Amino acid sequence: MTQNLGCNHAVGRSIQVTAGDGELFTYVYQATDPQLESPRPFFHPIRTLAGDLVSVFRPHDHVWHKGITWSLPHFGHENFWGGPTFSKDAGYQQLDNNGSMNHDRIDALDVSDDLVRFAHHLSWRTQAGAHVVDESRSLTTRFADEGWVLVYETAMTNVSGETIQIGSPTTAGRANAGYGGLFWRGPRSFTNGTVLAPQGKGGDELRGQRAAWMGFSGKHDNNDRASSIIIADAADNVRHPPEWFVRSEDFAAVCPAPFFSEELPFESGSTLRFRYAVLVADGASDDQRAAALAAQAQKALAAG
Repeated sequence: MTQNLGCNHAVGRSIQVTAGDGELFTYVYQATDPQLESPRPFFHPIRTLAGDLVSVFRPHDHVWHKGITWSLPHFGHENFWGGPTFSKDAGYQQLDNNGSMNHDRIDALDVSDDLVRFAHHLSWRTQAGAHVVDESRSLTTRFADEGWVLVYETAMTNVSGETIQIGSPTTAGRANAGYGGLFWRGPRSFTNGTVLAPQGKGGDELRGQRAAWMGFSGKHDNNDRASSIIIADAADNVRHPPEWFVRSEDFAAVCPAPFFSEELPFESGSTLRFRYAVLVADGASDDQRAAALAAQAQKALAAG
């Protein structure tokens, strides 16, 4: 690899991780979005080594979708996803329950030619102002054999004084809509692209299935190229291998969803930890290449 990793820091706002002269991603750690969108850190833009964009920001159909975000739509009675909340009796309703994940401090920013690591502390607050979670989050970026890989780690501590049930629209009564967790939304041109999975590539029929990893391959407008993204779930994550929320027909989305079909009690004072690897590569992927990319993502998880 002839390029070196780098980092540009907009202090108090974001970091931009680079490879040579090109951007890999910008991570906005201090979000300033409207409350309805549940302000929280996000990754956008996200690019391949060749510079192709593999994320979208505030799409008109779901303005709270922002590249890659850690987002939980059913956190007790609170919504840390953005937009309306689903209930079996009323369907989707916009409530005054859109919480925020607020940046408190930076704990680490380490940059070398082959690694960038950023860690920070966040406080989660409900729309009413209650402090419910303290979170430590770290992001480690490396080159992979093909493309580059981000290891995303979170440790959330419940400081609310109560047990919180973490669920999804499916646990609230909507069939096959178990989104919630580390959520990626792809560009418009990826619509009707290919969902990648260990059980073989496909489409929306893979939603709700369990797997150690899933991903997506789609085409770009303008340059006739394609890109692939893989998300791998760490073996020590709760409910590994998770069910997955994936979409292709309406838009491109991939989300390991540990709360897809069953609520998880989050006891007061306890800490929940999750780790994921996100690998971004140029080019389309068939089943064989997807498995090879997933192996590289899992290798990054093992490296920490």
